[in-house]
Amino acid sequence: MTLIAPFWLLLLIPVALLAVTYVVMALRRTAYAVRFTNLDLLDKVAPNRPGRRRHIPAAALLLMFAVLVVGFARPTAEVRVPRERATIMVAFDVSASMGATDVSPNRFEAAKQAARQFVEGLPERFNLGLVSFSSAATVTVPPTLDRQTVLTALDRLSTASGTAIGEAVYSSLEAIAALDSEEEAPPAHIVLLSDGSNTTGRTVSEAAAEATARGVPVTTIAYGTADGTISLSGREVPVPVDGPALRELAASAGGGFYEAASGDELQAVYEDIGTSVGYRTERQEVWQWFVAAGLIFGLIAAVTSMLWFSRLP
Repeated sequence: MTLIAPFWLLLLIPVALLAVTYVVMALRRTAYAVRFTNLDLLDKVAPNRPGRRRHIPAAALLLMFAVLVVGFARPTAEVRVPRERATIMVAFDVSASMGATDVSPNRFEAAKQAARQFVEGLPERFNLGLVSFSSAATVTVPPTLDRQTVLTALDRLSTASGTAIGEAVYSSLEAIAALDSEEEAPPAHIVLLSDGSNTTGRTVSEAAAEATARGVPVTTIAYGTADGTISLSGREVPVPVDGPALRELAASAGGGFYEAASGDELQAVYEDIGTSVGYRTERQEVWQWFVAAGLIFGLIAAVTSMLWFSRLP
């Protein structure tokens, strides 16, 4: 937290002097009360009730002064605010390895369900597009505000052979460029889910370099476990998830890297990504927080004083 007008903090000096004066007077009152030997008279002059609670109204009043002074100093803090506009491209791996059953009921169906929740949770003003990729990448749905179109396309996806991760990034970038022809285009982000290595098309390094050049971060999700297998020509073929390639892509393209080994984990990943791409952090004045805190402390001082002493502090 930083202060725009820190000179207002000088007002804390009289607040501190007021606190010191209160402590000194309280100590003098205690010393004066000890001189009395008549207990009945002592109870009338310096009653113990409500004991230490009698300091609560004064403490709350001093805290009110202190936080209001800090509020006058115009504090600022990093605040997360929702983006008004953005373009999100979901790149979805539909390679045959997504049929592995190491994730229930299989990687493909669990991934589609998690992607649906991600789509439904994005702000309404976000443009959203879908790219599916196996041996080639296809812009299944260009960026649009129509969520139902994306959801319907997700339901219709089917698997095929090959994994063209690099091509998926390039196709996503082209879809973003086709939409964002205006001078001040909204920020864009690619969210790519895959379980395998790049087996065809342009390399991951080339795709990362192109995404960096265009200023579009690529966040990747490595989905599956090391024990995944698929049935191919009557035999079980291992299809372990390949995290390093996806980690390299995210690191080079300025995005985040996630790993998910179950449907629940994938849903949590998508929720986290939705939060990060749906909001931005900016510095704002937060003086109103301190004014609210000051009012609360003032109310505490007033209520406790009225309850215990039948007067305002």
